[in-house]
Amino acid sequence: MRSKIIGCQKFMPVRRKLVGSLALCILLPACNQAAPKVAALEPTSETACELDGMILKDYPGPKAQIHYAQGKPEFFCDLMELFTMVLAPEQKRPIAAVFVQDMGKTSWENPAKNWIDAKSAVYVAESKKLGSMGPTFGSFSSRQDAEAFVKKEGGKILRFEQITQDMVNRRGNVTHDSTMSD
Repeated sequence: MRSKIIGCQKFMPVRRKLVGSLALCILLPACNQAAPKVAALEPTSETACELDGMILKDYPGPKAQIHYAQGKPEFFCDLMELFTMVLAPEQKRPIAAVFVQDMGKTSWENPAKNWIDAKSAVYVAESKKLGSMGPTFGSFSSRQDAEAFVKKEGGKILRFEQITQDMVNRRGNVTHDSTMSD
């Protein structure tokens, strides 16, 4: 009888390893699952800009939204404001997603829906079109739509990573605003 108990104890470490490995095989795929995909939200008639409180739907030009890893999304009535937030050195909150409107698929004067990933969008800077705060960027899902916009409204094409803080500095953009008088 004693030999059976000793023999069983020899296999206890193997049994523990086997049970541990089995548990790991079951739990590991759960850790490997991607985080739920963040979807853009359509602003309501009450949705206000995070920076200045302006109602988004009251103004022309592309809008934007930032979804953070935690907390509520923030909305912006102008892409200049979006980039002011995203490019700010003090911006440390983990961002889950950033969306802008595809101006190749919606009206500049009354943009609605057509949200695209901001990091994969194509942008037009320095066009004749104005947003809620004056000069702004146009955002497009395709380079072809951005090129057509440039032909009609002027400007230059940029990718997300080419946009800098200097470009969104309000004083730097006043020189491009032909509506200002001396």
